[in-house]
Amino acid sequence: MLIENDFYGIGSNFERNMRNKNVINQTNRTILFEEINPEKMDILTLVNDARNMDSLDDENIIEINRHLLVGSFEEFLEKFDPKVYSYFDAESQSIRYILKKPEGVPEDLVTEIKINNGNTFFKMLSTLIEARKSQGNRNVDFKFENILELISPKKVIEDIKQTRKEIAYIYQKYEELDDENPKKLELGDKLNTKFEEASENYSNVLGMLPLAIEDIKTRLLIGHDSNNFKSEKIKLGMLQVGEKGELEVIEYKQENQNSLAMIEEKNTTALVEAFRDDYENVTDEPNKYISDLVVRTFVPLAKTFVDVDPEQEVQNYNNYLAFYKSAQEDFIKIAKPLIEKILGVKMFFEQYDVRMGLMKPTLLITNVKPEMIVKAGNKDKLRAFLNTTNEKNDFDNTVWFGIYPNVDLDIKKSEKKVRARFMGTKNEEKTEKNTIEVLTNLMTVLAEYKVQVFFNFEGKPETSFDNLATTGVDKYIEKTKVLENQKYSEYLIPVIPNFTIIPKDKSGVMLDYKMKFEEETGVSLSKEQEDLLKFWIEGVYIDAAYVAAGIIGATQCPNYLKERFSNVSPLYPGVRFDIEEKDNSYHAKTTMSKEISGFTNTIKDRINQFNYGFVFSSDNANVAREKIRNIVVYKARTLLKNLDGGYEPLYKTLTTTYIERTLRFTTTDFKEDKLNMFFSTNPESQKSIWLKDTKFVNGIMQKGDDLSHVIDVDNGICQLNITFAGNLKNLQVEINKNY
Repeated sequence: MLIENDFYGIGSNFERNMRNKNVINQTNRTILFEEINPEKMDILTLVNDARNMDSLDDENIIEINRHLLVGSFEEFLEKFDPKVYSYFDAESQSIRYILKKPEGVPEDLVTEIKINNGNTFFKMLSTLIEARKSQGNRNVDFKFENILELISPKKVIEDIKQTRKEIAYIYQKYEELDDENPKKLELGDKLNTKFEEASENYSNVLGMLPLAIEDIKTRLLIGHDSNNFKSEKIKLGMLQVGEKGELEVIEYKQENQNSLAMIEEKNTTALVEAFRDDYENVTDEPNKYISDLVVRTFVPLAKTFVDVDPEQEVQNYNNYLAFYKSAQEDFIKIAKPLIEKILGVKMFFEQYDVRMGLMKPTLLITNVKPEMIVKAGNKDKLRAFLNTTNEKNDFDNTVWFGIYPNVDLDIKKSEKKVRARFMGTKNEEKTEKNTIEVLTNLMTVLAEYKVQVFFNFEGKPETSFDNLATTGVDKYIEKTKVLENQKYSEYLIPVIPNFTIIPKDKSGVMLDYKMKFEEETGVSLSKEQEDLLKFWIEGVYIDAAYVAAGIIGATQCPNYLKERFSNVSPLYPGVRFDIEEKDNSYHAKTTMSKEISGFTNTIKDRINQFNYGFVFSSDNANVAREKIRNIVVYKARTLLKNLDGGYEPLYKTLTTTYIERTLRFTTTDFKEDKLNMFFSTNPESQKSIWLKDTKFVNGIMQKGDDLSHVIDVDNGICQLNITFAGNLKNLQVEINKNY
């Protein structure tokens, strides 16, 4: 375990103390069953051949961790490098997008589009999430259009202008210094980084289109009024005092009346040449139009003349705008499912909101489609891996939780045929969804190794907060009935509802109006609505399982709890922490912003009747004079039913697993004499130590809890009786007689 800060004032002694008193040092490693980048390693490839293998060797585990284990969102982006591939289809005159590197297409015809913090679409979504957090507004009150505008050409160019300003400033400082000055070399490094960022778009036509669109507007619409769309032909001039003392603006004479003057700044010429050379060196087939565009975009305007053919440029502008709209629509259609996965990972790590980290949640990504894992032979690989991580008395690599997102809801719609008299909705289903059948197959292995799996149904309007608030939980209960009364039921946690980042009906992106050219009036932007280019993202959602696993993983850390509660022991993880109890959920709240005003009492009564699922709430609340602006956990239940017909809290299964693993370690695999000592009244026994610490919110035993055991010597069985707040849970282990 890594201790980053001396939060408790005893530094490495604290870590040593925790290791001595508490044999299990992490209870929040999580396995994600999703494919992120098919070009990267996956768990099946790394485990390789598991036939006749009980477990993997240490080197194999180290290699799996090196490729698939991440401890932060930044490490995730670095290791998995998620991307979309694009190539141009001459037949359809369009850009094609694909998630897997296209086979049979030459390398130089394929463009990689990285999905990271620098990607325009992903950056827009991250900005939107942060804006909603800061405002705390419900979906209905939030101005989504203001953030969605960030992917329009005029907003893209604003980022470029900032980069241009920084480059000009750094270059000016660079030129002022002697070549031998160390400071100049540091500035040179900064310039190299800035040029590298700029060059990423040189060979990406789609990346250059916003620049070309705004460049044309800049050069043609100097007299453009953004409020009334009026544009006039202008003649550049100078203000002078006439012979009779009158003020007059006289036309500035230039050789070509169809050219626009540009402003000269110091060092601009050298910077122009630097960018032109850089473009020609980076690009396989340099193009003069793009070369000029790069220079005009990234360098403060030079004192040169640029020929302008208004009619041709208007045609270019309209073509570029239409092509950009089409390309963005196609890109989002392909990239959105991947981006939603990436956002899920981001939100998983974001729930661990602490000043000083201790037990950081970690995520092991299988990076392969779940249906591949359950194929004949492949389940043995998963079993060999978990047998190594979860069945040894070394808990550093133990997997405690799983995430299985995007499950097909498959709600049958009415078969009745209705004649389309008006334009109706098009039910475009997600092409790749996970299934209940694969989940049940996976659980036959995961439950054996006591991995608790958070799963959720596909993100769409039918699984949102709005929908849950109006239709309730019945469809979820019905859909998960098949998972009840199974050996694995207590290890399954259905999470509802999903998080809406952009509602479907508020996902319109306005790009710009088309241009018009007339000989008499010159160039202007159209005012007609049919000339406004707009497209729809069709909603963006985050699978709730990521956030649920993230918040429960975060509550395992003593430091996380210490920053929210006063009575926390540094010795114990949060396995017994009951997030439903008292106001716990308001203190250990998610980082997700509110979406609706809350659930009606009728909906709450239905949820409380059976205590179904891991349910998030968006209710209004005030706790200790603090207004709760975040989504909180309302229920945290598994699919295991109790005798009353209700569903059991997930902490019971988690605590039982923790107790069993601690018992296995401290009794040397369940030796009889050590079992008796574990449960004895001796002040040094583990039970006595835990009973003394019930005052802590993360104590392994709480008030009303109890531990006892009964040994059946004849059958070599020890029955454990674990009581949670008066409710008994039984567990059997085999006694180790080999001593």
